[in-house]
Amino acid sequence: MEFKDYQNIWVYVETFENKPKSVGLELLGQARKLADELGEKVCAVVMCEDASGAAKEAVAYGADTVYVLENPEYAFFDVEKQSCAFVKLIDKYKPSAVFIGATNNGRDLGSRTAVRKQTGLTADCTGLAVDEESGNIAYTRPAFGGNLMATILCADTRPQMGTVRPGAFKKGEPDYERSGEIIREEISLPDETSVVKLLEFIKAQTTGTVAIEDADIIVSGGRGLKEGKNFDIIEQLAEALGGAVGASRAAVDAGWIPHIHQVGQTGKTVSPKLYIACGISGAVQHLAGMSSSDVIVAINSDPNASIFDVADYGIVGDLFEIVPALTRAIHRTKEG
Repeated sequence: MEFKDYQNIWVYVETFENKPKSVGLELLGQARKLADELGEKVCAVVMCEDASGAAKEAVAYGADTVYVLENPEYAFFDVEKQSCAFVKLIDKYKPSAVFIGATNNGRDLGSRTAVRKQTGLTADCTGLAVDEESGNIAYTRPAFGGNLMATILCADTRPQMGTVRPGAFKKGEPDYERSGEIIREEISLPDETSVVKLLEFIKAQTTGTVAIEDADIIVSGGRGLKEGKNFDIIEQLAEALGGAVGASRAAVDAGWIPHIHQVGQTGKTVSPKLYIACGISGAVQHLAGMSSSDVIVAINSDPNASIFDVADYGIVGDLFEIVPALTRAIHRTKEG
């Protein structure tokens, strides 16, 4: 393998209903920084039924080139078809590194592609950098239950692949004046490529106005809520703020709220503008998933809770009094 033949950083921009998911746009910003450091280009890959809007977004968020696979057969994610097409693109253009969002689909696509290319894949990364000594991409991910951070290099094969947690990087400001090259590829695969047939798509039912990975405001509840029905006060505050409902692992493990709401090492990494932690002690695994939030407000009856170490504002007191009071105050403000 001649490493000199492999150039540029690729970002797989996952779409849903032809719109790019936030994680792909987040990765384009970080890829832009690393590519500038390496003197390489940023290339995005978009596979969907109508890629015109997603391709423009990819350029605006930092892509120099966008490889577009536009076909009705890519309307919904099919890992067999998309991984086969992805491998064909990699074989043709030879990227040095490939970043994929660590969504359910992205994890599936990344692992299958890496196996077919017989290259390394670092999963669930929270950090990306250039290793100063080797010039390789340094992928950083939590290890040993989040107690250690491991930095991994793919020194012997190309492309260097990694899946990156949504929310690990903040989405940059788009520049719609940027120009980029859009290359349309025709890779149509026979039906036999896939053994899966989509019968129906049912959207997950989430509590709150938006999904936590896309939310600017998140209100999270933890063990301090005492029982599942008490999540009502968290939902009411989130609704008043126009935000999403999050939860700690303790609350999810207790069966109080579905895993889709879990923030932390074994849940989702988020970086909203405002994160309100209610009755959450601040275990390191939870902090790993939300400590990059712009503003953190902690509400806890224990003045020594670890969550106060990362909070910008802390309220020591009974959340069953404080949270409803905040909700009422927000409603009064809205009413003028």
